[in-house]
Amino acid sequence: MRTKSLLVLMAVLFVTSVGTAWSKYRRPFASAGHGPHGVHSSTVGAGVAPEGKDVGPHMRVTAPRAARAGDEARAAGIAAEARGALDKYQDYRAALRDGYEILLPHVPQKMYHFNNLGHYAEAERRLDAARPTSLLYEKDGAVYRLIGVMYTAAAGLTEDELDERIPLSVAAWHQHVNVCLPQGDPLRNLFGGGPEFGLDGSISTEAECREAGGRFYPRLFGWMVHLYPYERTAREMWSLERQMSGDSGHAH
Repeated sequence: MRTKSLLVLMAVLFVTSVGTAWSKYRRPFASAGHGPHGVHSSTVGAGVAPEGKDVGPHMRVTAPRAARAGDEARAAGIAAEARGALDKYQDYRAALRDGYEILLPHVPQKMYHFNNLGHYAEAERRLDAARPTSLLYEKDGAVYRLIGVMYTAAAGLTEDELDERIPLSVAAWHQHVNVCLPQGDPLRNLFGGGPEFGLDGSISTEAECREAGGRFYPRLFGWMVHLYPYERTAREMWSLERQMSGDSGHAH
């Protein structure tokens, strides 16, 4: 049962193409070099967040767009639909009953991701605000407190396609890029394995990674965006800075 659970969690986070989602349980990371739709992953680079914060070498974000008529209303509608769907998950046990599983529950994290493989597969095709890939919880002792959701999209989608899902004038999608992982358990090594490795590691080039004996991933996962629908303003609901401070379940 534990093996099946781990495979599900790995598939939710690491598979990047819906056409091969079920067959890639044993291939947890996007292969180095090429991504979906023929995108050459080695060209993926990091950038500057729309909020003006340097996102560093391990994150790529979408470029902000000028607001258009209807953008704010569309984003507000997504948030409202998410709030309606989330009410029953204030009790985290309801999420577990509905097929969500906790990513690394025994590893201390700033934010815990409860992931749903079925919702992930659907998200590769379309956005359903009521069926997020992940539910986001903070933990106080033994109590999980629901704070938001994470939506995902296929790694090869263009920014125009992402804008169709959630307006880029309001929200910024992100990817994790230029990541070096040491040998061993890849899931756990995202959050450790030494200061040079992982999502916050000092290594950001393939040459450095090879020299350190690790494996380099030009891109991990697909596109992701967090929504904190209980906040007061759109800026707070779709804050990329908050995503950066707790994304992937670890504290920066």
